[in-house]
Amino acid sequence: MQATDLKHIYWRSRRGMLELELKLVPFVRDAYVHLNPAQQAAYERLLAEEDWQIFDWLQRRESPRDPLMAEVVEKIIAHTGRL
Repeated sequence: MQATDLKHIYWRSRRGMLELELKLVPFVRDAYVHLNPAQQAAYERLLAEEDWQIFDWLQRRESPRDPLMAEVVEKIIAHTGRL
């Protein structure tokens, strides 16, 4: 992955909801490069979702229908990085 691509993913991970930024930004910074290409693609699809939907997934109120995206959501939840 090129640095410009990672920077783009990083900026797409910045959201209008602080609760999401507190989880997504550290995850991208610390763990995104360690995902396999299919998981990276699932993360990028996740970023296309509405903030409220991602928040519900991260709160485990709902789960994505896509099993790969659900796997990535669990990795985000488990990640302990801080801003």
